[in-house]
Amino acid sequence: MSPGGCLAVIGPGLIGGSAALAARAAGLFAHFVAYTPDRAEGRLALERGIADRLADSAAEAAAGADFILLAVPPAAMGDTLAAVAPMVGPKALITDVGSVKAPIVEAARAALGERFADFVPGHPLAGAERHGAGSARADLFRDHRVLLTPLAETDPARTARVAGFWTALGAAVEFLEPLRHDEVLALTSHLPHLLAFSLVDHLLSELGEQDAFRYAAGGFRDFTRIAASDADLWADIGCANRVALLAALSSYRERLGELAEALARADRAALAERFQRASAARRSVLSTRTAEGQA
Repeated sequence: MSPGGCLAVIGPGLIGGSAALAARAAGLFAHFVAYTPDRAEGRLALERGIADRLADSAAEAAAGADFILLAVPPAAMGDTLAAVAPMVGPKALITDVGSVKAPIVEAARAALGERFADFVPGHPLAGAERHGAGSARADLFRDHRVLLTPLAETDPARTARVAGFWTALGAAVEFLEPLRHDEVLALTSHLPHLLAFSLVDHLLSELGEQDAFRYAAGGFRDFTRIAASDADLWADIGCANRVALLAALSSYRERLGELAEALARADRAALAERFQRASAARRSVLSTRTAEGQA
């Protein structure tokens, strides 16, 4: 991407704010504008250099922008798309960072009408349990994947611009069909978050807060790290991708049932086989990422 133009970030939190900081560091745009209804977050976005100017609305932020990045929760995406749609310039594009794609694609189709081709759905596979502009950092996407899910109608030139944007931020871009994205992410991201939240809640119910954390060691800490994530955001994600997530949860419950049966039989061989398969796969992934400098 050649430098110049204006980046508008609707939702300058962890993901949107990090994208702006990385784009500034890479010299991709001349101007940066942001909108958030949270005034404290807006002030922090200015202080941290995420934006040069704060808009009073999503529509105002989009007006005159060349690259419009929507980084709002899935539940807010429809209203946000409807607000910015009339302000999108003839050469501008819209993209998003939503963790669910099929519902957002349909919201964009309804809101943008004949300008739907200017929308490039996307999802960076990067994040942290912390959220907000204060947690944004310019290296968040380096050596991470970004999934783009363009449709047959999506303008190829705009897709290329979005791919170039993420590549310039240090990410590796891959492409998936929206429904396939939601099926895969239900298993690799949404189900793990559901399990982490549920495990912590279960232990609180069984042991109480003091004992649940007092007697927990590294395994509990590692497994439940993501339970410190934004609860409201993940409730939105779960509801938005509920069909795929329910299917993932159902298959996982079947696996848990098999483990329970093996335990009831004291079937050490069955347990060890399952554990060894998982352990070998996990070690292989860690070894590969270490070799690639992604550990």
